[in-house]
Amino acid sequence: MGKNAPPDQLAAFLAEEVLRAIYGDDFKGCQVQPDHIAAVIEQGLKTERTQTRELIELYEKVVEAIDLLSTPPESKDCKDPNELRTLLGERLDCIKAVTTRTIKTTTAARQGKTEQ
Repeated sequence: MGKNAPPDQLAAFLAEEVLRAIYGDDFKGCQVQPDHIAAVIEQGLKTERTQTRELIELYEKVVEAIDLLSTPPESKDCKDPNELRTLLGERLDCIKAVTTRTIKTTTAARQGKTEQ
């Protein structure tokens, strides 16, 4: 948020609610502008929103990968049962790797860490 930019609507609402909880509905005695409090709240929300957006992008990639890996091969591509068994085994290994990585990433996100 720039210095002259209006605060985010949610941040502005929360700022007013915080000040209202402290000073009452009339803000009597309040010497802080709600926009100043809103800026602090907005900064916190920005971090949360970024993490949420990243997790949604991760989710979309995981779903796409699992969909691709779980799509059966064309019958013309695997004529030999051993070849099909090998292909399916490789795909299951990939699904396991994707889900393991996703579990690690989401666990790290819950703990407030970023996975490298």
